[in-house]
Amino acid sequence: MQFADRLNNIETSAIRELFKLLGKPGIISFAGGFPDSALFDVEGVRAASLRALSETPGAALQYGATEGYQPLREQLAAFMTGKGARDLAAGDLIVTTGSQQALDLLGKTLISPGDKVIVEGPTFLASIQCFRLYGAELISAPIDGDGVRTDALERLIAEHRPKFVYLIPTFGNPSGALLSLERRRQVLEMAVRHETLIVEDDPYGDLYFGADPPPPSLLNLSAGVPASRALLAHCGSLSKVLAPGLRVGWMVAPAELLDKASMCKQFSDAHTSTYAQATAAQYLGSGRMPATLARVRAVYAERARTMGEALRRELGDAIAFTPPRGGLFMWLRLTGAGGKVADGSLLAQRALEEGVALVPGAPFFCAQPDKATLRLSFATADGEQIRAGVARLGQAI
Repeated sequence: MQFADRLNNIETSAIRELFKLLGKPGIISFAGGFPDSALFDVEGVRAASLRALSETPGAALQYGATEGYQPLREQLAAFMTGKGARDLAAGDLIVTTGSQQALDLLGKTLISPGDKVIVEGPTFLASIQCFRLYGAELISAPIDGDGVRTDALERLIAEHRPKFVYLIPTFGNPSGALLSLERRRQVLEMAVRHETLIVEDDPYGDLYFGADPPPPSLLNLSAGVPASRALLAHCGSLSKVLAPGLRVGWMVAPAELLDKASMCKQFSDAHTSTYAQATAAQYLGSGRMPATLARVRAVYAERARTMGEALRRELGDAIAFTPPRGGLFMWLRLTGAGGKVADGSLLAQRALEEGVALVPGAPFFCAQPDKATLRLSFATADGEQIRAGVARLGQAI
């Protein structure tokens, strides 16, 4: 069978392949990017589902508009307005089947074979695969503890004139990095200077640790940078904060881009599940989200602290990392100190033999991978499992 040439540009996800090995009894997994299912507000979702079926059964079970179920679009606009987005109306967004579909729609509508796209190094693995599927030439922008290095990013934009720049400014996957307020403004200003579209992927922004929220999103800040809103697409999701099984995401973008994305979405799935959308709309309208977010933030913050302490105790100077201030991930770099393992893929193999799963960092780079890196997720393991898993990692290294 002869397949499309575009499939030559991609390969199977290293993370998905790793999941095939996790059936072994006793494995402690730090590999996935899943939220903890024990933290789902099952009662709240059940009640929202029942209200959707009792109050609007026809709308919840019938075909719907490609752009999204209007009550949900209104609730999402209100949800983001409550977090600081200005002048945002329901018509400024479309509902997608998870935020990953938003990335696919951006690829379909914007990327022609050979177009250049700038991404962070490292970045979300699925975005690398998605953009390459449509023929993009990916350019890697370096990051540090404060997110993408804007000095380097502007040089790359000027040199390559990309179709767009894809960023995860808040608790990035896999890096956990948080883009500083100053750099966020610089990103918007350079978008205007170079007339370059910025794609902000924000699935983790609500998962901050402690009382202080992260800097405002690029979407929120765009109100203060003239002409930047017209050069910004913002992708959001309920997967990490409510339930990934609902597959509810959204995209805020200029009207022309939303129109093209909606047209392409018609060809893909006609519309996101109206039942899931009606349930999500009822949930957001119920007022339960703030308490849900407070609970998951507290749990993830404690697990991140536990993992950080265990890593310092068990691995010492064999690793270097910046403690995350939110999100689901810990990004480590192996130093090789004391003759310890300095290759992330080798450590992942040895760790699996010890009964702990993690993801090597190299696949998260579109070019020039740092093979000394690795990603750990603390989201689905409790404190006891984290301590035990890190102790096994100490044996493997």
